Amino acid sequence: MRAAPFLKSSAAGFAALLGVLALAPAAQAANPLEKNFWLSGPRYDGNLPECEAGLPSITHQFAEKEGTFWNSALRITGYARIQEVAFRPWQSDNIPRRYCTGDALLNDGKVHRLHYSIIEDGGLAGFADGVEFCIVGLDRNWAFNPACKAARP
Repeated sequence: MRAAPFLKSSAAGFAALLGVLALAPAAQAANPLEKNFWLSGPRYDGNLPECEAGLPSITHQFAEKEGTFWNSALRITGYARIQEVAFRPWQSDNIPRRYCTGDALLNDGKVHRLHYSIIEDGGLAGFADGVEFCIVGLDRNWAFNPACKAARP
């Protein structure tokens, strides 16, 4: 019985591959320089601004979201009862966050509850502090539903 030409060429290719792999150097663990050079992980200092520092960003982001995505003229005209809820509520090696809450007054005359967090290195490309927020009743894409629960600690 004769082997098909395809099987002969496959066997020759497989043998060549094994020969190349046999000549490759053995895998080694990284040396101490490779393990520790620029791989130290994030270094958070936990120096976050007070709750009031996030309000201008919320005003701008809300106006942009409402106008661009929802074709709405709603704007935030003021804030009341802003207070801190928690600071780093989980383990100390997590990304530092300051959780805040308050009331947002809108240009339609209604007051809505506001929940937000200021996140260390949470801005564009991680270069500045970022702000995530949710206004109860206006979470139109349900990102923080139900009732903005996911925006709280």
